[in-house]
Amino acid sequence: MTPRAFLEHYSYDERLVTGEFYPSEPLQLEHGDTVGVVLFNLGGPRNPEEVEGFLYNLFMDPVIIDIPIPRVLRHRLCKLIARRRSKMVRQEYGLIGGVSPINAHTERQAQLLEDYLNADADMGSDIRFKVYTAMRYGTPSSEDVAYQMDDDSVKKVVLLPLYPQYSKTTTGASLVYWHALEQAGELQPRATTTVFEYAGHPSYIRAINARIDEALKRFGSSDQEIFLLFSAHGTPVKELKVRRDPYCCLIHSTVHRVMQARGCDRPFRVAFQSKVGPVEWLTPSTPQALEELAERGHTSVLVIPVAFVSDHLETIFELEIEVRHQAEQAGIKRFEVTEGLNDHPAFVEALADITLRHVDGGRNPSSSRPYGRFQPAERTTACHQCPRIKEAFRWESKRSQEPDLKTV
Repeated sequence: MTPRAFLEHYSYDERLVTGEFYPSEPLQLEHGDTVGVVLFNLGGPRNPEEVEGFLYNLFMDPVIIDIPIPRVLRHRLCKLIARRRSKMVRQEYGLIGGVSPINAHTERQAQLLEDYLNADADMGSDIRFKVYTAMRYGTPSSEDVAYQMDDDSVKKVVLLPLYPQYSKTTTGASLVYWHALEQAGELQPRATTTVFEYAGHPSYIRAINARIDEALKRFGSSDQEIFLLFSAHGTPVKELKVRRDPYCCLIHSTVHRVMQARGCDRPFRVAFQSKVGPVEWLTPSTPQALEELAERGHTSVLVIPVAFVSDHLETIFELEIEVRHQAEQAGIKRFEVTEGLNDHPAFVEALADITLRHVDGGRNPSSSRPYGRFQPAERTTACHQCPRIKEAFRWESKRSQEPDLKTV
């Protein structure tokens, strides 16, 4: 389906916020089933020539960029913007190797997950898993995955976003497109279950903390106070306040779980990056937060790209190069960025556990569903405008003791 065809098909749907295009109950498996696990991700250009097309696909998506102009004009406008921006973006990619690393990382995650799932003795040797990557604005596309699943005789599907915190602009954008393909007859209907979010999954939290611990070692053995700045991709405030998108609350849920697991060992804060356009976005911005920290006398900062599970342009270029320069200009003397989760074993373990909880709940003893959500009062990590829209799922088997956390 071309971007123009999808634009003609698209209309705003409340399921973009709830994620309820498909159920989330466990699939009931039968002997000999091949289960397709589809990893939703953003994608990225695989060579410099793909940059303009990637940008065009991104700008044409009405789910993430709501342009109040006639649809026939949007195509022309997005072509123009993509062409003008592509030169600068090619230069940015040139500084990090010329291509987006998100593709290689996602393919590695898919292979590790497939190996993990097929080695799970509890599922039995007659159940087979095939893991696919579906890039919303790059390749392989959702259409590519659909054709491959036909060849692989997949009858049952787990849609697993590589976005731990649900947002209509990320997971929602992939879900509505997948559903549109099915409605248009370009994707064969199959028994399908959806993973909504895993912002508080213990293994995911453990993987983040492992990356933090690795990065802290780069500061050396001095007694300096190191401030933890969690940087998430921003969204317009309208998504939070008007459309009730749970993304911001789920970001703070993740940060709360991370710091709870660490015993709140260091001062920390949440900020948002990558603002585009004139509308109001979530605040503070990452550069603004760094300026404020420098003004308060903090000189050592570790940035954790909390909403990203793979290194890509917004971590390796935006944080490592652009924001680093801004931090140094503000007076930050030691600035480090954690590595993306990428192929960390704890993250692969999280993806596997989440997948198994979405298939055949009665067959696999470990596949019990998450038991409700955390209570709003349990989360002390929040933004200054937090309406407490939704709390993260409880994925652990029982509640753990949670120390009181206070952001700076």
